[in-house]
Amino acid sequence: MTKRPSTGGRPPHERARKRLSPLLRLLILTQLAFSIGFFAVLPFLADHLGTAIGMAGWTVGFVLGLRTFSQQGLFVVGGRLVDRHGVRPVVLVGCVLRIAGFVWLGFAEETWAVIGAVLLIGFAAALFSPAVESEVARQAVLWEDQGNGSRTRVLALFSAAGQAGAFVGPLLGGLLLAVDFRTACLAGAGVFVLVLAGHAWLMPRHIPGRVRSREGGGVGELLRHRRFLALCCAYGSYLLAYNQLYLALPDEVERATGSQAPLSWLFALSSLLVVIAQLPVTGWASDRLGLRRSMAAGLLLVAAGFAVVAAARPAGWTGLVGLLPAAGYVVLLTLGQMLIVPAARAWVPDLAEEGRIGLYTGALSSVSGLIVLIGSSATGSLLDMGLSPAVPWLLLAAVPALAVALLPRGPEPARVR
Repeated sequence: MTKRPSTGGRPPHERARKRLSPLLRLLILTQLAFSIGFFAVLPFLADHLGTAIGMAGWTVGFVLGLRTFSQQGLFVVGGRLVDRHGVRPVVLVGCVLRIAGFVWLGFAEETWAVIGAVLLIGFAAALFSPAVESEVARQAVLWEDQGNGSRTRVLALFSAAGQAGAFVGPLLGGLLLAVDFRTACLAGAGVFVLVLAGHAWLMPRHIPGRVRSREGGGVGELLRHRRFLALCCAYGSYLLAYNQLYLALPDEVERATGSQAPLSWLFALSSLLVVIAQLPVTGWASDRLGLRRSMAAGLLLVAAGFAVVAAARPAGWTGLVGLLPAAGYVVLLTLGQMLIVPAARAWVPDLAEEGRIGLYTGALSSVSGLIVLIGSSATGSLLDMGLSPAVPWLLLAAVPALAVALLPRGPEPARVR
């Protein structure tokens, strides 16, 4: 047995950070900045549209839905552009569009202007997010091949950076709203100006080993790739479950307390758990579980979260005690997330065709987003059907539990793209 070199007793995640390449450090810091800039503005958009601009509720919902579609739905487009043109130009163009979108949104006062701004904001993310995510996944495989440890450790750092931004961003936005919404938008744009400058200066024009795809093609092969589509469906079931933070959980919190105010504390709990525990959880999983077993364990934890609420609902608890099942759901969902997300992103390079990692990274989000769009409509109907209190939560628990059977078996050997 080969003896591992001494590490001086440092925790594995600390050693992982010290071994990151300059490019990986740039990409992980980029994810942190992306999240801060985004969450400094978007959580406050619905209230701004309803109160300051005076939009009707259905119009607000329509605008928010357009933003989601222009982002998640077009990830696959951004991924194809990354494969064709490389990471640097796509990230730079995405940042320019996001800056323009935030500035436009800050000054928009008519419905058509708001719609144009949010579409631009969403499409910008559909460019830069697949670019950054696909290159992080590719670099994580290289990092693993160099003997630094599991690629999931790198992807865990990436996820934790995003969640740290999701925690800091609303705090920054809340402070800026003391001035006005326009100030928050301009500050968000300012964050992306810094990202644009950083990438223009530090991002290599050509990243060694990154293969450019040939003209055309790729989508047909992707749609016939059963193992990859199975991964998308399993990941989509997780995203559908995660979406219940915004659909089923608010109903449960309001039932228990008569208000949705405790939601902000539960969301903060979720973000802090990821920031604090993502790296240790991933380190533990990478030492003991493969990609498939990590995702399977995560999906079962998510299912257990729904089951906790289902078991408690017949009792009809209210007040602080009534919040405990909801808190248990949030904790179990977040633990499941910490296992699922790095493993799913780490799996994509093993399934993607040569030179198509951007396309496959984007498709993972787009296909999963379509599943969430369809599933959320069904979930909304389920919650309105007047069923026994435990039934909707039991049915929601069944979705991630059954998705375990969809996971591809025996991941293919890593192939760097």
